[in-house]
Amino acid sequence: MLKLFRKVRKQLIAEKKFRNYLIYAIGEIFLVVIGILIALAIDNANDNRIKREKEQVYLKGLKEEFETSKIKLEELIGYNKDSYEAAVTIVDLMDKQEPPSEEKLSELFVTAFAYDIFFNPNNSLLNEMINSGSLKDISNDTLRIQLTNWISFIDDIANQEKMLGEERNNTVNVFRDEGHSIRTILDYTGMSEKLGIPNSKNPVSNLGALESIAFENNILLFIITSQSTETEHYNPLLMSLNSILENINNEIKE
Repeated sequence: MLKLFRKVRKQLIAEKKFRNYLIYAIGEIFLVVIGILIALAIDNANDNRIKREKEQVYLKGLKEEFETSKIKLEELIGYNKDSYEAAVTIVDLMDKQEPPSEEKLSELFVTAFAYDIFFNPNNSLLNEMINSGSLKDISNDTLRIQLTNWISFIDDIANQEKMLGEERNNTVNVFRDEGHSIRTILDYTGMSEKLGIPNSKNPVSNLGALESIAFENNILLFIITSQSTETEHYNPLLMSLNSILENINNEIKE
């Protein structure tokens, strides 16, 4: 093709047909420009296709991560609820004339205070995308903003959970410092056997804790913090997570 163009151009010059040559030259330039534009369009189309394929890989990975995180969060909300409801029951027992059994109080104490509660979401892919700058490959602006905000939400949750842990420790410390027995709790809940600790031959009753104002005050602060963690942090986080999953699903091409 190029040889043909050169031959025609030389022929026009040789015949001194400058007007025809000028028209030809303009046409040749036009064809070159069109060719360049077509090539650029093809390159852009290929780049966009590669970006969209890459985005789909990210979206499917994020979907898997957030679905796992949702399961964890829903389970954690349940654990936290069991914890503060057990604490509420202990407070209620403080007003009862008939004391509970040692076993019942021990079981409630373990349910309420034995375990730390913290959310550990699956953020490996999201963190990788943020650190590598790949978050820009998410074309949905709303979803991209949600993913960016998610990390700050998690930091906020961690701070709240730290406060909750401190209230839990304060309650346990008051219980212990007032001379009540952790070992009795272990014995009556079967945890002593699991830990390889023999049951106490002279168990100390913990029912006196139900008459402690200091113990009651700390339990109440723990209950307030636990319920606040659920209503002001976990529930809004779950709503945000559901919204993220909805937007991810909308962007995934089957």
